[in-house]
Amino acid sequence: MNYLYLYAAIIVTIIVLYSRRHVKKVATDTSLLKESIQSGLAEPPSLHPIFDPVRCIGSGSCTTVCPEGAIGIVNGKGVLINAAHCIGHGACLAACPFDAIKLVFGTEKRGIDIPHISTDFETNVPGIFIAGELGGMGLIRKAAEQGRQAIASVRKRSGGTAEYDVVIVGCGPAGLSAGLSSMHHKLKYKLIEQEDSLGGAVYHYPRQKIAMTAPVVLDIVGTVKFGEVQKEKLLEFWNGVVAKTGLQISFRERMEAIEKVDDGFLVKTNKGSYVTHSVLLTMGRRGTPRKLDVPGEETHKVVYRLVDPEQYKGQAVLVVGGGDSALEAAIALSEQPGTHVILSYRSAAFSRVKQKNRMLLEQGEKSGRIQVMLNSGVKEILETEVVIEAGGQKQNYKNDAVIVCAGGLLPTPLLQKIGIQFETKFGTE
Repeated sequence: MNYLYLYAAIIVTIIVLYSRRHVKKVATDTSLLKESIQSGLAEPPSLHPIFDPVRCIGSGSCTTVCPEGAIGIVNGKGVLINAAHCIGHGACLAACPFDAIKLVFGTEKRGIDIPHISTDFETNVPGIFIAGELGGMGLIRKAAEQGRQAIASVRKRSGGTAEYDVVIVGCGPAGLSAGLSSMHHKLKYKLIEQEDSLGGAVYHYPRQKIAMTAPVVLDIVGTVKFGEVQKEKLLEFWNGVVAKTGLQISFRERMEAIEKVDDGFLVKTNKGSYVTHSVLLTMGRRGTPRKLDVPGEETHKVVYRLVDPEQYKGQAVLVVGGGDSALEAAIALSEQPGTHVILSYRSAAFSRVKQKNRMLLEQGEKSGRIQVMLNSGVKEILETEVVIEAGGQKQNYKNDAVIVCAGGLLPTPLLQKIGIQFETKFGTE
């Protein structure tokens, strides 16, 4: 009988502890949702989940696998509590045991332009193909499969006198897969990537986060039998594939224009021009980072997103921007030993940022770890310094690295210029 009382006591204790933790988590999620709405950050920027209130039972499976902490449980149902940070990789969709999640583009208030593509991944402009995130597929496994299938469609058009059979723009999962398929089928290809690393959006995931949850098939490599795999391991694997296969990637090469020519297309980049029979666009929806357009910006010490604060330990770092990404970068950097941070913003005040980030920034400024410069602008980036103008006066500051968090320019206008048609999605698949 005593054992029964003991077991009952243990069960009651477990239930009480679980209930307390659950109540605390729900309160936190509700608070984050309110903060997001008050800050004007409740609109997701791209592909994102919506929750069926009938099917959803608030199990929390989706919250556990979300790398960005964008999903919470409010009133017993799943909800985006941090919509601005959702990047649409779809891990929540795969994790939901009750099929209560759909991935959609846009909301009732904010539409998102998605290009028209055929079942062969060809746009309405013959010879221009789209695969992956730009075409509406954020899942890594499916994006890679689309890259492989798109090259199968490109092969049907290959031939002629053009320098290349295909120019592939972007080296995320779809572009990497397309490049391997091009090698496998002995196509003349050119693979360009505007950043200095492969991986696309995956490269910018938070450290240690789950990036892929299902096997993927790559030409030359075969079936990659990963279960759950963290970002770092996946990127290490992809870099190993590039090294072993000899896949040629031109990094820091940005597409600037596509023009129709007699034997296909002329693709213009910041490094050259290429005549190709077909073009496969596999870039993401983050777009091309908005540049400062100042002397010295082309140097390697300038990047457009903070990935790992620890690599800037003990350095003098300039962060440029006035949104949450800029504030969060400055705060994270200031927490590294010996790192001095300047945050430069062109306006007189920060708008549409979370109150928590405002408070942490103020704390960093008061402690002397962050120097905030409003109404300022970067004028020149030098090897060991940066020139900033504020109050009509220019001044040189010691500098080891520059992180520009000024948003991105989507390729939509460029693609519309060559005739690609788009449909605006308002919360639809």
